[in-house]
Amino acid sequence: MTLHDPIRAPVFPADTLDAMKTLYPAEAGPLRHHLPDHPLLSLEALATLAEGLPTSQVEYNPGDLPVGIAPEDVPTNGLSIGETIRTIDSNGSWAVLKNIETVPAYEKLLMDLLGELKQVVEPRTGAMLTPQGFIFISSPGSITPYHFDPEHNILLQLRGTKVMNVWPAGDERFAHRREHERYHTGGHRNLPWDDAFDGAQKKVALAPGDAVLVPVMAPHYVTNGDAPSISLSITWRSEWSYRESEAHAAHAHLRRLGFNPSMPPRWPRHARATTIGWRILRRLGLVS
Repeated sequence: MTLHDPIRAPVFPADTLDAMKTLYPAEAGPLRHHLPDHPLLSLEALATLAEGLPTSQVEYNPGDLPVGIAPEDVPTNGLSIGETIRTIDSNGSWAVLKNIETVPAYEKLLMDLLGELKQVVEPRTGAMLTPQGFIFISSPGSITPYHFDPEHNILLQLRGTKVMNVWPAGDERFAHRREHERYHTGGHRNLPWDDAFDGAQKKVALAPGDAVLVPVMAPHYVTNGDAPSISLSITWRSEWSYRESEAHAAHAHLRRLGFNPSMPPRWPRHARATTIGWRILRRLGLVS
């Protein structure tokens, strides 16, 4: 297979599509994939990709972080991104390459994969908006701290093993509404951690060929196994996910005015009046 060869066989088997029909979009759960050893996803290809991406699309740091850590407390690893990836077996680091769809070959890979999911996704949440891809490269024993993300996400494990620990989305016991409001008005993705959360999560073990569906804004952290890991996240937004984001941003504004808004409803409901009002205020330039 060359860098530009298409994937000829379906990557997601029928049983994965059936599982998606049950899980998507509200529940986390295990899936399977048949993504081959693609040359775009080798360590050397990923190092070359990383070296050509803007700095805003590359993030890397030591991998031995606590589950809960403030973003300003995350140290650097003292290496370049190329060195980090090429020596990931032994340097104790974690890296993510963001928005790989800005590179045509990776965009093609991403869109081919998402195209296989449309038959399940679009009847439930409508058009697959803002497709994005992320590649995670991790040293043995690395931790991805407790956080949440605004996208619908499927993480495909390609090399090594890891465990995804994921908590229910929209449950304020694990991420308070103020954390959502902070994030949707420009805050960082990392969340405050409490050891009391442990035990309430769903643990999904991942080896090559495994995947996991992670719902919008579901708190999670990841523990890497005893070998280097490569994982591919394929993500998309929906009109519903954008409306939820806007509701949290509107509620942050209301909170600054002295109100105490409640948590917006989860799928399939949405805060229609709130999001319409927020969109009107933004068009008028009354809020940013």
